[in-house]
Amino acid sequence: MPLYISDDAVNDLAERLAALTGENKTDAVRSALEKQIEALQKTGTLQERVAPINARARAAGIVADGSDDKALMDDLSGGL
Repeated sequence: MPLYISDDAVNDLAERLAALTGENKTDAVRSALEKQIEALQKTGTLQERVAPINARARAAGIVADGSDDKALMDDLSGGL
């Protein structure tokens, strides 16, 4: 099924990318989409990305106790 780009700004971006890479517009869009998918797949899940932060926090003695920090956040916000 073909991809139809009805947004002029997106079409302009695709044309600019094609001009910069020397590819035709279809190949430029394909390449950009493949690179973006690959980059996103390499980042891992949120849980995987946060795990090292949690480990450092635990090592520093900071442990989530399940308490609610709403009162603290409300105080810090100055009643916004």
